[in-house]
Amino acid sequence: MTISDEKLVANFCGGDEKALEKLIDRYLKPLYNFTFQLVRDENVAQDLVQEVFVKAWKHLDSFDQKRKFSTWLYAIAKNAAYDNLKKKKALPFSTFEKADGSNFLEILEDQNFSNSTQLWQQMDNAQDAEKFLNSLSPEMKTIFLLHFQQGFSLVEIAEILGAPTNTLKSQFRRTLLSLRNLSFLKNKTLAKNVLE
Repeated sequence: MTISDEKLVANFCGGDEKALEKLIDRYLKPLYNFTFQLVRDENVAQDLVQEVFVKAWKHLDSFDQKRKFSTWLYAIAKNAAYDNLKKKKALPFSTFEKADGSNFLEILEDQNFSNSTQLWQQMDNAQDAEKFLNSLSPEMKTIFLLHFQQGFSLVEIAEILGAPTNTLKSQFRRTLLSLRNLSFLKNKTLAKNVLE
């Protein structure tokens, strides 16, 4: 039987050092994959994952156990990756909002995106997915990786990013709409139906 993250955190805070080892084992590979996709450098990704676990270890006793551990951990990873990217160049502001800051998709529900996985799976191979991800801003790349690779819901991603849920949903939808025009999609009709 698998012990929940939250139980492992409670065990660690209660003095069980092995509980932290189990959390590290559970998240080492997924966090590495996530940070590597953002920074595209193996050594940097390894350093970032180590930094994430050190920060988590230092602050685990103050972790709010009402929150989901994985969203807290991925928020630390996202911040570490963004800090690294900022050292290289300034992150651009999101291009998905209107000039006046308003948002025309404020009331989207998560079920609007339930079929988006079908669209993602239409890409012929990993190269196509990588080509698409590399065309995105760091912020949108993060959202796609958290949703499709790590399985987080848009509400959880909003918590990880510290962003308003409706704004995130709007950004996600606009990026999905851009998928429709990509030449490597196998089924343009499905793409059109899923996104409209």
